[in-house]
Amino acid sequence: MKKKLLVLTTVLVLVVSAFALTGCGGSSDSGDASEDTSWTYVEDKGELVVGLDDTFAPMGFRDEDGNLVGFDIDLATAVGEELGVSVKFQPINWDSKYMELESKNIDCIWNGMSITSETQKKLTLSNKYLNNKIIIMTLKDDVKVEKAEDLANYNIATQVDSSALNMLTKNEAYDSYKDNISEYKTYDQAIMDMQTGRMDCMVVDQVLGEYKNSQMEEKMTVCDFDFGDDFYAVGFRKGEEALASKVNDAIKATIDNGKAEEISNKWFGKNIVIFEPIDEE
Repeated sequence: MKKKLLVLTTVLVLVVSAFALTGCGGSSDSGDASEDTSWTYVEDKGELVVGLDDTFAPMGFRDEDGNLVGFDIDLATAVGEELGVSVKFQPINWDSKYMELESKNIDCIWNGMSITSETQKKLTLSNKYLNNKIIIMTLKDDVKVEKAEDLANYNIATQVDSSALNMLTKNEAYDSYKDNISEYKTYDQAIMDMQTGRMDCMVVDQVLGEYKNSQMEEKMTVCDFDFGDDFYAVGFRKGEEALASKVNDAIKATIDNGKAEEISNKWFGKNIVIFEPIDEE
């Protein structure tokens, strides 16, 4: 009898242990699946906080009355309506954008942010939503840039920590013109130095450069050479796929209902909105 009890006890211990192990495994899987609470975090507070550089026209900037306006302002607002949450726009120092995101001062970076090796490494990104280029603009008739190497002859202005600066440094001809580059906090400052003659040309996002030029009675000209396509995406904390997916769905909805095209025509005079997955590096 004791022998039978011992065997029965041993079997029960093994069965209980097996269930315990299975339970632990199940809990672990469930925990992994529920770790990404990024969307519920935004949904529960009813607000998506968007970080932006408020000098980056026409994506997000201040009008004459000090109100935030721009393409990204309108698109993010439309996305908020699709998501059923309000959108709060939080101006940030662009140099500190990753820190602002990690400290949860903002929920996303949405302000003409380029898809680069760095942003892909540090952030979870939405799909591409806008097609842009990095171009060279000048106020001088004698500035001719037909290839990257020609920049060695000129003083070059661009914005600090910008996609334009990234394109400049990645180019094979970088060593020939690197000492000619001056980095500015804003493109407005760069344009001022072009107007005084201190800078010969400016490397800039096409959407911003063309908008600024329209405000200057088209006094700037675009050089023949450009640095190629520069796609924009919305950036989230690394691993926040749930929120990124929701925003992607909402952007797609604004495209399907025609709202995105309407906003693009308002700011660019044409539809340059796209919705494409990001190429894997």
